[in-house]
Amino acid sequence: MELRLTIVQTELHWHDAKANRQMLAGKLAAAAPETDLIILPEMFTTGFSMDAARLAEQPEGETLQWMREQAVKYNAVITGSVIVQEEEQYYNRLYWVRPDGSFEHYNKKHLFRMAKEHHTYTAGSGKLLVELKGWNICPLVCYDLRFPVWSRNITNQYDLLLYVANWPKVRSLAWRTLLQARAIENVSFVAGVNRIGTDGNNFPYSGDSAIIHPKGHKLLETTEQEAILTITLNKQELTDFREAFPAHLDADAFTLNS
Repeated sequence: MELRLTIVQTELHWHDAKANRQMLAGKLAAAAPETDLIILPEMFTTGFSMDAARLAEQPEGETLQWMREQAVKYNAVITGSVIVQEEEQYYNRLYWVRPDGSFEHYNKKHLFRMAKEHHTYTAGSGKLLVELKGWNICPLVCYDLRFPVWSRNITNQYDLLLYVANWPKVRSLAWRTLLQARAIENVSFVAGVNRIGTDGNNFPYSGDSAIIHPKGHKLLETTEQEAILTITLNKQELTDFREAFPAHLDADAFTLNS
């Protein structure tokens, strides 16, 4: 089984959801990807912002409708995170939107305290596991990458681990290293999609979006440039490696309380 992934590495308009939706629609139209999954960065409508009271959308707001439109247009799942308000709480919410209009979501679990994200947003309490074309996929958000227990592939429950991010250039070495570590330790393909440019807080981003093989080598990487790139992954290659190197059989058993 093959899975085609399209990563979208781009600059973002600061605090301008409409401009970002229009920009991304234009870039996707120009690239016209033939794909199964389109991956956008974290907070792709605003940049990484703590101004949730002004920027938050309702759970089924304009951006979710836009994602539905793009999913239909490309006959592909589209995913990325946005700022959402629900029941007086704000969430950094990743949407997983299918061409048939159905969707699921994941609220970011690990909130980046160095930016006081935990003072503005409510942490999620559960992981999301989804299926696409025979692949099991676990989508997470940015700072989650630093927490291997949360990302752990218990009994090979997923085949692809993905992170959408606004990960600043100053910590790019950590981003690149941890993506490879997560692939190796979880015997899984890993996709990391980050933004580029400089945000409204004057933080620069180098992108470094990448697709990592379960053995740890990079199948694709792009740095500090606009890029919409598509790659095809082969499930049989993963299955064969897991059979030859069944490290999951020796993994420590544990459960998470939240």
